[in-house]
Amino acid sequence: MGTVLLVEDDPKIASFIQKGLRREGFEVDWVETGAEAIARLDEGGVDVNLLDLGLPDIDGLDVLRELRDRGIDVPVIVITGRSDPRDRAIALSLGVRAYLTKPFRWADLLAEVRAAVDQTASPRPRDAGGISDPG
Repeated sequence: MGTVLLVEDDPKIASFIQKGLRREGFEVDWVETGAEAIARLDEGGVDVNLLDLGLPDIDGLDVLRELRDRGIDVPVIVITGRSDPRDRAIALSLGVRAYLTKPFRWADLLAEVRAAVDQTASPRPRDAGGISDPG
């Protein structure tokens, strides 16, 4: 279905998300720090990034800024304990797809991940008339 990079420093939350997404057919890579996230996203092959803001080494908003500065345009879904409207506004201004505060509803996270993966799926080729080629 797609590859998700989970950036979360809490092993219990990470385990819950990994199990749920894998059960839904997603491949999940998990890292615990911002530096690891940036390195993994530089490699490519990620369809969506689930990004916690409270990381041990780099603030998640700074990770997001670095990704955008590098031209990495993978869809980002923030999953965080921060409910400050300023953090939300900054994240949205940096182009995040969604901002979910913990505890979030599983159905909401899953819907956002599915939509983000669908968004990154390559478009079908079009012919000269603008009609999708059936393949």
